[in-house]
Amino acid sequence: MKRAERLHALSEMLRRSGTRGVSAERLAGAFEVSVRTIKRDLDALENSGAPVWSRPGPGGGYGLAAGGSLPPVTLSPAQAVALLAAVSAAPDAPYADQAAAAIHKILDVLDPATRARADELAHRVWVKALPASSRAIKSALDEAMADQRVVRIRYTSKDGTSTDRDVEPVLFAATNGQWYLVGWCRLRNAMRWFAVPRIERAGVTATACSGHTIEEVGEPPAQARPVHARAVQARTVQPRTVQARGPASR
Repeated sequence: MKRAERLHALSEMLRRSGTRGVSAERLAGAFEVSVRTIKRDLDALENSGAPVWSRPGPGGGYGLAAGGSLPPVTLSPAQAVALLAAVSAAPDAPYADQAAAAIHKILDVLDPATRARADELAHRVWVKALPASSRAIKSALDEAMADQRVVRIRYTSKDGTSTDRDVEPVLFAATNGQWYLVGWCRLRNAMRWFAVPRIERAGVTATACSGHTIEEVGEPPAQARPVHARAVQARTVQPRTVQARGPASR
């Protein structure tokens, strides 16, 4: 186990010990290192801002003060750039801007040397950025989904027909390298799949959604999962639905 990983695991073990605390000998045994190494790790945690306390004597040990916050997780330069690359390479994914902001918060608390190495490595990874108009549309769709409000879109179907529609967002889905907004179309009075690249305009209204559910879209196929249950391998949702007719074209 690398030291950064051990420090995080050590802080978690101290937190779980509560007011009882845990001895340096027990910590050393748990991590298969020397007591001297554990004490250096405890000093490093305390210097990073973790509220470590110690109680000397028989029955004493170490712990974290109640209500104290843990120090930020330490990333290697490669791990930091991997997060940046993953988000930057998928700018059309839902909440990509929020993910980028979260990653920059993590970068801001890295130690200066690691941050400098991450910045240098990041210059060796190039991606294509979305145009400003697409980012504005994505932002409106993200907001409508999060707040469960009706979004008004200008949509162009495959045959070139453009229509204005009020849509109640239900979920985002990716298939064949393209993102879709799946929602209840008030114009067609049915569930529809809207290819995000074919949405020309989008604006969030003040109207709350009426309560259409994911179950109305249908069950995803066996190889598809919601993002919270995804495995490490990249997977995409195939549009197999109960009431939806696939990507909207009319």
